[in-house]
Amino acid sequence: MALPTVAIVGRPNVGKSTIFNRIAGDRISIVEDIPGVTRDRIYARGQWLAHEFALIDTGGIDIGDAPFVKQIQEQAEIAIDEADVIIFLVSVQEGLTNADEKVAQILYRSDKPVILAVNKADNPEQRQDIYDFYALGFGEPMPISGSQGTGLGDLLDVVISKFPEKRADEADDAIRFSLIGRPNVGKSSLVNAILGDNRVIVSSIEGTTRDAIDTKFTAPDGQEYAMIDTAGIRKRGKVYENTERYAVMRAMRAIDRSDVVLVVLNAEEGIREQDKKIAGYAHEAGRGIVIVVNKWDTLDKDNHTMQDFENQIRTEFQYLDYAPIVFVSAITKQRLMNLPELVKTVHENQIRRIQSATLNDVLLDAMALTPTPNVRGHRLRVYYMTQVAIKPPTFVVFVNDPELLHFSYQRFLINQLRSTFDFTGTPIKIIPRKRK
Repeated sequence: MALPTVAIVGRPNVGKSTIFNRIAGDRISIVEDIPGVTRDRIYARGQWLAHEFALIDTGGIDIGDAPFVKQIQEQAEIAIDEADVIIFLVSVQEGLTNADEKVAQILYRSDKPVILAVNKADNPEQRQDIYDFYALGFGEPMPISGSQGTGLGDLLDVVISKFPEKRADEADDAIRFSLIGRPNVGKSSLVNAILGDNRVIVSSIEGTTRDAIDTKFTAPDGQEYAMIDTAGIRKRGKVYENTERYAVMRAMRAIDRSDVVLVVLNAEEGIREQDKKIAGYAHEAGRGIVIVVNKWDTLDKDNHTMQDFENQIRTEFQYLDYAPIVFVSAITKQRLMNLPELVKTVHENQIRRIQSATLNDVLLDAMALTPTPNVRGHRLRVYYMTQVAIKPPTFVVFVNDPELLHFSYQRFLINQLRSTFDFTGTPIKIIPRKRK
């Protein structure tokens, strides 16, 4: 299912990026004591206790100049629309301001849970100085300190208590797959061609699809699918409209809800740097992946065109060497009917389980073929392997010292698994653990 989404909202310079980095556990967002540093949304995954969630760091809602009121309201409404829970951040150092009240007025109109957090309460005296914020009407203010990390545990306890329950439509047996890619690669046209019906708006204007649209259908073999069309993901430097700034978040939410992701490329334009970044989202999420080259009918081709293009993809997407490539046309429907069956195959590989006894036979053969490395006088000893998860297939390898299991030997073990079992279309994770 889609991860719950938490948006951090507030006027500029109340510490949203600092809180974001604390929750995400990394310095992902730029932190500087200058209003307006965060101009685009930053996205990350957070975790508290057993709960994972998507986290949005937003730019400050500045209501200072009247000409920008409309844009500000649009920005706030998008944040409200995307989030399941909103953290409304204010600052104890400046106290209650007119800007805080304006932001509150925008948030009043939402049906989303709003949690009021008072940042920069670094000492006990400041934590007592929060009573004015009751006037905002969002219940008890929660004093926190982004710089020291105090109060964040209590805040996250409240946040996860507000998460929605699992969606009923995601509990079925349908294989869920999404189409992601840059704007104008033909994702909506592919959706329509697969369905044989105009279910979504198709336009040559970049960014026509603003939101994710789920469509269910049944293949001739009886397999049910749920297809998710997503808004095109733009390069951050080219994001101008407020409504475009959430395209990445919507696509990432679609990836979270997908079993398999179709990474759509434009044959006319070739491979762009942004294509690799987009595919990286799905790879890092551990989803099954199929690379789909659309608009193949528009090229002048010879006997080497397809192989040359495939070689280029393998060079540019080296981390996706496991992903099958299919060349299609939404206009002529060339090879298009093969996609659902390919999605089904990749999904089956994603949920494949291998018995431990069989795994350890493969492990013994692998070590006989290539002995374990000797690192600084210490030889890696691999004792046994077991599968602990699916989606993606995840294997724990018990060793004498996890630091000795270098990436290159992990890669070798993964290749041995792929040569023995069909894991086409799915990443494989190996986790080294010390044998007790």
